[in-house]
Amino acid sequence: MQELATGYSLIEGPVWDTAKGLYFSDVLGGGIYLLNRQDEVSLALPKRRGVGGMALHADGGLVVGGREIVHVTLAEPSTRVLLDRQAAGDAVGFNDLTTDTVGRCYVGSIAYAIFRGEEPKPGNLYLIDVDGGVRLVSDGILLTNGLGFSPDGRRLYHSDAGRSLVRVYDVHGDGSLGHWRAFAAMGNDSVPDGLKVAADGSVWVADARGGRVAVFCSNGRHRGDVAVPRRMVTSLCFGGDDLRDLYIVTGSRGGPTDTCGTIYRMRTDVAGLPLPAARVRHGAASIDDQAPNQRR
Repeated sequence: MQELATGYSLIEGPVWDTAKGLYFSDVLGGGIYLLNRQDEVSLALPKRRGVGGMALHADGGLVVGGREIVHVTLAEPSTRVLLDRQAAGDAVGFNDLTTDTVGRCYVGSIAYAIFRGEEPKPGNLYLIDVDGGVRLVSDGILLTNGLGFSPDGRRLYHSDAGRSLVRVYDVHGDGSLGHWRAFAAMGNDSVPDGLKVAADGSVWVADARGGRVAVFCSNGRHRGDVAVPRRMVTSLCFGGDDLRDLYIVTGSRGGPTDTCGTIYRMRTDVAGLPLPAARVRHGAASIDDQAPNQRR
């Protein structure tokens, strides 16, 4: 495992761009950065804080989370809102997100101020359609985190850090979801954070309290762990020309300083799945909230 960059407070949202390299955010310190193919870091977008999830947009730039879900262009910086907090009811912001092969975005809302120590309150999972419309597709997520689709797109995995488990939903043709069920329990001392799925269907989950990436088979069986030097493993991303470079990012909690968030890279035996570019338009309509999904 190779250390590539360090000195950040809380790294999140890694997303691989085949042309440019790895984008990542510093949630507390602010800013979106690019680690290029020569392993050099540059600032892609200054100041923006609270970005827990990102995806490339087909029209250029990035879809990013935070107080709102926005499409940010980078060449000539501009921001357009896709989903705001007011439309999402009592949300204080949004965390991780992912995209499907159609280009729709699935984003999780947070209903309480995490860093202020507020009492946890469940958030929701929203689907932003390519036409800009927004649907509520699941609810009751105590602390929403990583999202990822199975190779055939028929299942969606979803980390609930507040309950130390990973959910799984069946995905319908229109993008809506079935009732969730437990896919994998991480253990009481674990915090499932960012999540990615490999080409063989295995699910790779960052453990924000356990200094590891936990790897599960597609049936939920624990395959093994990838040990990480920092305790607070926040997310991960497959990259490189063959998607077998595993990038692992961390926060500083439990480390020697408040700015020891680090990016690591290692080779894996299995390739990751590429994350499709978002194709959602701007100007989201009111949310269709008629389909919250409770557990069976």
